[in-house]
Amino acid sequence: MSWFEAIFLGVVQGLTEFLPISSSAHLFITSQIFGWSDPGAAFTAVTQIGTETAVILFFWRDIVRIIGTWARSLVTPALRSNLDARMGWYVIIGTIPIGILGFAFAEQIETTARNLWLVASTLIIFGLILGAADKYGRKNRTIESLNLKDGLLFGLGQALALIPGVSRSGATISAGLTMGYDRVAATRYAFLLAIPAVMGSGLYEATKIGDEPNVQWGQTILATVIAFAVGLAVIAWLLRWLATRTYTPFVIYRVALGILVLVLLATGTISS
Repeated sequence: MSWFEAIFLGVVQGLTEFLPISSSAHLFITSQIFGWSDPGAAFTAVTQIGTETAVILFFWRDIVRIIGTWARSLVTPALRSNLDARMGWYVIIGTIPIGILGFAFAEQIETTARNLWLVASTLIIFGLILGAADKYGRKNRTIESLNLKDGLLFGLGQALALIPGVSRSGATISAGLTMGYDRVAATRYAFLLAIPAVMGSGLYEATKIGDEPNVQWGQTILATVIAFAVGLAVIAWLLRWLATRTYTPFVIYRVALGILVLVLLATGTISS
């Protein structure tokens, strides 16, 4: 991987991680279109540490408050009904599905699933699912109504993101919209829920950087730093956007990109 590729892919990661369009798909597709070597699952996971660090910085007050209240609730029963204390448990429980499935299917995720036919198909299918959830979801529930069952369902939605092209934020948000949460609530919780899973996956995959000759630590660190800076700006923009707008542009983009990739594959312009 050249330094230029690292810079370019870092920007792509930062732009696409929080939008419901799948950062892993974009990294893979970008590499194929430009004829670059596949950056691989390890590079993708480590650069996601950069974007999740942006989440931590953006929501640091919420995170500190949630962790503090959750910890105090372990010894102070009166705090256990507090939303922040409950949120701590919901994030823990919501992380279990992706942890179990990620460990069980690690080999398939890093090999078989990295196929552009699959990526293009999931871009289209889950784009349509997001569109349906956004259109037909009641969107009358706020984050205060979150409960244990919903926390687990959010987590199951997030686990679908193990399939390249699904989108971690897109799947989690779709689950929230389907359960009736409003756009901002579903999106904010999706961001918070992703922190343990992404940081854990990134640190685990970091041990594999350097095993492949086309991905080295220098380029990976540069891409991660760039992804952090770009991702921080994208978070702020997306939350402002969702206050008054819908996910429709992202649905259209996903479907159009998926169709384009299928056409390129069918014509032999790119390989799977």
